[in-house]
Amino acid sequence: MRVILAQPRGFCAGVERAIEVVDKSIQVFGSPVFVRHEIVHNQHVVDDLRAKGAIFVDDVDEIPESAPVVFSAHGVSKAVKAKAKNRSLRAVDATCPLVTKVHRQVLRLHRLGYEILLIGHAGHPEVEGTLGQLSGGIQLVEDIEDAQRAEVSDASKVAYVTQTTLSLDDTTKIVQVLRRRFPSLQSPPTDDICYATQNRQLTVKRLAEIVDVVIVIGAANSSNSNRLVEVARSVGVPAHRVSSADELRPDWFSNKRTVGLTAGASVPEVLVTGVVNYLRDKFGANVEEDAEGTPEDVYFPMPPELRAAGAGQTQL
Repeated sequence: MRVILAQPRGFCAGVERAIEVVDKSIQVFGSPVFVRHEIVHNQHVVDDLRAKGAIFVDDVDEIPESAPVVFSAHGVSKAVKAKAKNRSLRAVDATCPLVTKVHRQVLRLHRLGYEILLIGHAGHPEVEGTLGQLSGGIQLVEDIEDAQRAEVSDASKVAYVTQTTLSLDDTTKIVQVLRRRFPSLQSPPTDDICYATQNRQLTVKRLAEIVDVVIVIGAANSSNSNRLVEVARSVGVPAHRVSSADELRPDWFSNKRTVGLTAGASVPEVLVTGVVNYLRDKFGANVEEDAEGTPEDVYFPMPPELRAAGAGQTQL
């Protein structure tokens, strides 16, 4: 068996920053530090931070007044931030800067009088946070059917934004429908689907041309990981998502000579190593890095509160 490790794979800059924000907050505030929702969609990461002193909650109402709270990489609504402020919580925002960019676009478009169509998946934390930037004037479009029935009051003043972890191909199809219905549709100044999502999808599409099966490591609730599975299957290659090596099934590799292995943007490299070890032990796999891949070098700085703390302050 030949195993090709996708490049890039695993942690993106936004995820690395979010994890570092929680680590740094524990250093600054001491334990415990509360985190609203999973900081990123990966149980291994969540468990590691919990062991260091993070407590994960579903709502800021669960947090004692004046305690420190970190908002997850997916972003939060204005209502959540207001509730945290009313409870005097010491908030540190770990929202990915690329999600924050979408929030700013929404507010700018609203000020300019546009009705906004948000392309994304209902119930995803990022989508809830983006919808929550406005009290009205924004509606969710999940698929082509939604695009076909979306209604706006003024077709000359409509714009769209997207969730950052969508399928490139699916989003393009939805936008095509919207543009046919609303020829004046305003596009984002730059693509909202983040660089890491795009890079991982394009890499999987390329690897799918030369492998017999694709394995994607990622959580069941990870949007970008699920999209990687869809991308591989869309070009006719079997693909399976696993949270770790424990979920691998030997029959997936029956008569498979070449395996493409990738990982979603919230996945630490230790989980990739676990899958590699399984394939080596079970099938005597030879493992190689994707020779055509390009490593990512994006870096996002710490939030200003933690940068100040790193400069010598002991508390926020």
